[in-house]
Amino acid sequence: MRMRIRALSAAVLVAGALVATGCSSNDPAPDPTGGSGGEITLRGCTPQNPLLGLMTNEVCGGHVLDAVTSQLVRYNSVTAAPELDIAESIETDDAQTFTVTLKKGYLYSDGTEVKAEDFVRAWNYGSYAPNGMAQSYFFEPIAGFADLQCPDDDCDANLPPKEELEGLTVVDDYTFTIRTTEPTSNLEVRLGYTAFAPLPEAFFADPKSDEFGRLPIGAGPYKVTANTATEIVMEPNEHYTGAFPGHVDRVVYRIYTDDSAGWADMVAGNLDFDDVVPPDQLMGDAWIAELGADRTVVLSTGTIEVLTVSPSDPQFENNPQLRQAIGQAIDRETITREIYGGSRTPATGWVSPVVDGYKADQCGAACVYDPAKAKEAYDAAGGYEGTLTLSVNGDGGHKDWAEAVCNNLRNNLGVDCIVNLTPDFRTLLNQARDGELTGLFRNGWVMDYPSIENFLTPIYHRGAASNYSHYDNAEFESLLTQAAASTELTQANKLYQDAEAMLAQTYPTLPMWYRVTPAAWSTRVDNVVVTKMGWIDISQVTVK
Repeated sequence: MRMRIRALSAAVLVAGALVATGCSSNDPAPDPTGGSGGEITLRGCTPQNPLLGLMTNEVCGGHVLDAVTSQLVRYNSVTAAPELDIAESIETDDAQTFTVTLKKGYLYSDGTEVKAEDFVRAWNYGSYAPNGMAQSYFFEPIAGFADLQCPDDDCDANLPPKEELEGLTVVDDYTFTIRTTEPTSNLEVRLGYTAFAPLPEAFFADPKSDEFGRLPIGAGPYKVTANTATEIVMEPNEHYTGAFPGHVDRVVYRIYTDDSAGWADMVAGNLDFDDVVPPDQLMGDAWIAELGADRTVVLSTGTIEVLTVSPSDPQFENNPQLRQAIGQAIDRETITREIYGGSRTPATGWVSPVVDGYKADQCGAACVYDPAKAKEAYDAAGGYEGTLTLSVNGDGGHKDWAEAVCNNLRNNLGVDCIVNLTPDFRTLLNQARDGELTGLFRNGWVMDYPSIENFLTPIYHRGAASNYSHYDNAEFESLLTQAAASTELTQANKLYQDAEAMLAQTYPTLPMWYRVTPAAWSTRVDNVVVTKMGWIDISQVTVK
C-alpha cells in the first residue's frame, strides 16, 4: 500500500497528551491578518556550535535554525503533527524505499532555488565521518552509511571507503529517492528535523568557512543578519516562497547568562518572549500575578531533564548500584513542588509522556524516593569517596534545584556534594564532551520530532553526538534497529519500550523531571503560539 506522510499524523501522536494546561490555552494557530512589521526581542542562550543543521544539536542554536531553515516536513505548531513543507510528496510502498518530490520554486535566502541535489549533497556531507558533523548519526538508517565511516573510528589514519551514500539517488531537479538499510517506519517523521535541511551551493563553495555557520543561508522565513556574543538578529527572507512567512520585520534573539536578568527585562517590557521563568516566580504563580493570565501559558512539551553520570568518573564505572542509590536519594516530588511550583513533573523514565509509546515507571528504583533503601544500596556499592560534583549551567535557573539535590545526597547518603555552576549551557556541553567533568552533570532534551525514538537514539545510541554518558550496549542497539524496521506502530513502540527499560540496568543517566513549559510575552505582541517543542512559533507572532 502506498503511503503518504499526511496519513502518518494520527499514528505518530496521542492527541490527549498534547494539550495545554494551567493558566492559559494554546488554541489552534491563528491566521494573522495585519499587524505585520515591527521588531520583537526573544530570550536566547549561547549556541554551542555553528548555526548549521548538520552541527546544531542543542536548543540555543536550534531555536534560531527553526526560523532560518525549512525541511521536507514541518511540525504543526499546535499538535506537532508532521506536515509537508518543501516536499510535494513523500511516498513509499515498503517503508524502505522513499520517493521524494519537491515543490518547485522554493528559494533560499540568497535567491537560489532548492533542488533535489541540495538534499543529497548535504546528507552525504553530513554522513562522511572526516567532515566531523555532530548530527551525522541521524543519517545512519540510509543505505551505505557504514561505508562513510572511518575504520576503527580513526579518520586521521584511515579514510572511509566511500564518500557518498548508496541509498540516495537524484532522479531529476525536483525528485530524489531514499533507500534505507532496513525498513524505517518513522523516517518521514524524522525529516522535519534541522539535520535534514538542504544546503545551497554557497555552502559547498567553502564548507570549512566559519562565515556560513555565523550567517547561515536557509530556505526558512527568516535569515540571520547579525550574530554576536550578545545577540543574534534575524530579518525576513525576502526570497521566501513557502506557506509560513513571518509577520515581523526584525527578530532579536538576545543572549542571557542569567535567567533573573531576562525575567527583569520581561517585567520591564524590554523583552517580548521568555521561556525561562525563575523558580522564585513560579512559587504561588507569582509570575502570572505579575503579568496576567492573558500573557502567560503553561504547556506540556516534549522535554525531559536528567542527571548524566560522567563517563570520566572512575567511581561510577561498572557500579550501577551506586548510580541507583544516588537517584533513589533524590526527592523529586518536593523539589518540583517547592522550587518549580509544579511546573515540573517527577520523571519515572527516559521518554516524555507527550509522545505515543510513552510507558510509565521504566526507571524503576532509581526514580522512587526512598532514603533508607538508598543508603543501604549506597553502602553496599562502596559509597563515593571525596567530593561529588554536580555541574549545571548558570544560564537556565538550575542553581536552586541543584543545591536541593546536593542537600538530599548529603542528608540521605552522607555524600560531600557541591554544585559546580558553569557560565552557560555551551560551556557545560563542551566540558562534558571533552571529558572535563566528573560526578554528575545536568542535561536536558527537547524533542526534535514527535517520536519515542527521538528520546532514545540521539542520546543513548553508540557514538551519537548527544550521548554524553558514552552508553554502549549491543542489545540496546539491536532493539533500536528492530523497532525502526517495524512497520506496525504498536510493535515498534513495544520494542522501543524494551530498549528504554534496558537503561535501568546501568543508569547511564538519572531521569529527573518532565518539563511543563511556562512561557510569557509582552503587551506589544499578538498571536503568540508556543509549540510542543517549547518555543514560540516566530512565523505566527505579530506586533500590535
